[in-house]
Amino acid sequence: MDYVVPAIGAVVFVPVMSRIAEPARRTFNAIFVAGACGVYLRGGFSVWELIYPLLAAPVAYLGLRSYRFIGLAWLMHAAWDLAHHLWGNPIWPFMPTSSFGCMIFDTLIAIWFLAGAPALTAHGWEAAAKFKKASVL
Repeated sequence: MDYVVPAIGAVVFVPVMSRIAEPARRTFNAIFVAGACGVYLRGGFSVWELIYPLLAAPVAYLGLRSYRFIGLAWLMHAAWDLAHHLWGNPIWPFMPTSSFGCMIFDTLIAIWFLAGAPALTAHGWEAAAKFKKASVL
């Protein structure tokens, strides 16, 4: 379950996030991934924890203009998750596999962002909106 639940989380995240209209979706996700830069700052790798935010924050900033940079930032976060998993400093100390699960989630959503974060439900929402407008008129 430690590995299945993060995958399910990613499968839920993508359609929910795809419902947010542009450009708010890209802006929100750039801010979201920038916030993820600070998740591990509580320690584990001592002063070396500062390296990841220094490298990832500019990439997240570039995400304000491009989904591909958001995807790259999530892949960078996934790599940092893996480092924490391998060296025994999980994101949640009470759950030893939490960093590995985070890596799974981050990698899966990164794939969606690298694909340009297409609105998976766009046709369904557009059809519903047209129907609602037609029924009101």
